[in-house]
Amino acid sequence: MWKRILIANRGEIARRIARTCRRLGIEYVAVHSEADAAAAHLDGAVETVCLGPGPAGDSYLHVARLVEAAVRTQCQAVHPGYGFLSENSEFAAAVERAGLVFIGPAPETIAMLGDKARAKALMRAAGVPVVPGTDEASDDPGQIEALVRAIDLPVLLKPSAGGGGKGMRVIARHDGLAQAIESAIRVARSSFGDGRMIVERYIDEPRHIEVQIFGDGRGDVVHLFERECSLQRRHQKVVEEAPAPGLPAEARLRLLEAALQGARSLNYRNAGTFEFIVGRDLQCYFLEVNTRLQVEHPVTEAVTGLDLVEWQLRVAAGEPLPLAQSAIACRGHAIEARVYAEDPAHDFRPSPGTVARARWPAGLRVDTALDGSGEVPPFYDPMVAKIIAHAGDRQAALHALRAGLGDTVLLGITTNVGYLARVLDDPAVRSGHVHTRYLDERKDLQSPRSREAAVAVGAALHFPAAARPGSPWLPGAGQGTMDRHCLDAGTPLGRMHFELDQEPVAAGFVAADGPGVDVEAAGKASRVLRDASGLGGRVGPHGWEACPAESGWHVLVDGDHYTVRPRSTREQDGARPDRLAIAPMSGVIAALPLRPGDRVLPGDTLAIIEAMKMEHAIAAHGAGTVRALRHAPGESVREGDLIVEVDYDAAP
Repeated sequence: MWKRILIANRGEIARRIARTCRRLGIEYVAVHSEADAAAAHLDGAVETVCLGPGPAGDSYLHVARLVEAAVRTQCQAVHPGYGFLSENSEFAAAVERAGLVFIGPAPETIAMLGDKARAKALMRAAGVPVVPGTDEASDDPGQIEALVRAIDLPVLLKPSAGGGGKGMRVIARHDGLAQAIESAIRVARSSFGDGRMIVERYIDEPRHIEVQIFGDGRGDVVHLFERECSLQRRHQKVVEEAPAPGLPAEARLRLLEAALQGARSLNYRNAGTFEFIVGRDLQCYFLEVNTRLQVEHPVTEAVTGLDLVEWQLRVAAGEPLPLAQSAIACRGHAIEARVYAEDPAHDFRPSPGTVARARWPAGLRVDTALDGSGEVPPFYDPMVAKIIAHAGDRQAALHALRAGLGDTVLLGITTNVGYLARVLDDPAVRSGHVHTRYLDERKDLQSPRSREAAVAVGAALHFPAAARPGSPWLPGAGQGTMDRHCLDAGTPLGRMHFELDQEPVAAGFVAADGPGVDVEAAGKASRVLRDASGLGGRVGPHGWEACPAESGWHVLVDGDHYTVRPRSTREQDGARPDRLAIAPMSGVIAALPLRPGDRVLPGDTLAIIEAMKMEHAIAAHGAGTVRALRHAPGESVREGDLIVEVDYDAAP
């Protein structure tokens, strides 16, 4: 077994690998970018190495710096984790040329399977059923458009060098095809350094089921059963479970045998995942092989009782597979939810920033990039954590995970925790009758259902915990310690005007006692109960927590995050001209399609920001003329930065 390895990754997967290393007595070296200089994944490392600036291309994707760091710190092997260079054959080859061991498949295998078009051809030759489509791959927009038009719609554009659903684009009509192709190529190049795309027929309402396999590179291959990954949005997995619910034994056997057949044909070494789509007729089609550890590997670990990272380390060290197929059993049911720094209510817009307070559920497995607080940089994948529940059956696991989400607190950034809770409460999800497009069709699940409660909490946070003599909040009080413009004779204790996520709101104070405040907003009365800290409690059926923010509060209600800021006068409510293109999140300017003097119409794209491997277009609010550009493509911006100035035409 190894004495020392380098973990060529960051965040929760780096911490996950480190956990197994500590248990096995293996030293590890951690790497980081300048943006991650204080990150939790550096804890416990015998050495840490800074790779460069924040953007992944200058740090975690820099092959030479990673290899040099491993050699200089006297590591014997390199674990790539997932994402970044984990499926980059050139990186694996560079590691081996340096005399180190790459903890994963052979570079040749990664190269063969990393090209999704070639992988399809290999599996077809091995007798594994594949999705109808073309094996050609190209980064030429014109050639891709020709391929799309040669296949019956709908079709799927998929990065040939990609994985994890990143950069995929469903084409349902030919309108806007050229722009969709160019955007897909741009995202693929940014995420994987390779803009080539393949075109496949899009199978309607399929399930996404994958099989975890391990091979020793000498012909011995085993499976560790399957995982259901159908709960996705835009091809990005959100909730995964093992085993796949409601899958007939015959269909399960076909899947497992197809994966083993494909792995044997490749003489596969180390961990791999064969991904399939399963149609409504239960026929399965090969999608791709992920030549690395999967994000969702914890559900397999839960039902098998095995440590997949340990298996990776042992196989890479030349040991035989730890167990024969007959000794691997599946027990109970496990479900995992991915916690992302994103805003579901705004089309899952990335939400990097500072987590002021984090609390994770007790009794469940949590793989996370941070503990009590920390930074979520704009340069990387938005996943902050994975919460995993394991129980004797699926319903018990669902119940445990849903309760765990209710106990999860992340204040300071917007996350999808509330969205995940609504997903798990959905009847179709609870019954297991879903497909890969289900979440994309259920747009209603994206909208928070706690806004009224958040208004009441926001108001209560501005009300003194105990009234004082002379307080202007008391009936009949004269001018006191604060201006009376916030008071209103229509409510006994006054009225507060403030902002909730930059939207003006108002709430009146009806009554107050020790533990609570009765609040009226939009004609609805709510009683806000506060715990001993004053920073948490309940409002009706909703639980809430809060912490101070710059000039206001961060508020969490049933997993949905809000920012509350005071407003000094009511007159401000109508004084919010929105005439500028402002960055809605931190990120990098991917494109500025206009120049000063250009005319714009309502909805025209003013700028495109890339953050956390996603693109976000900023649209013009009306007709007007571009006055100035404040940034250039490739520059970093922070949330709230001015990007484009527009002189909008006067309203008729």
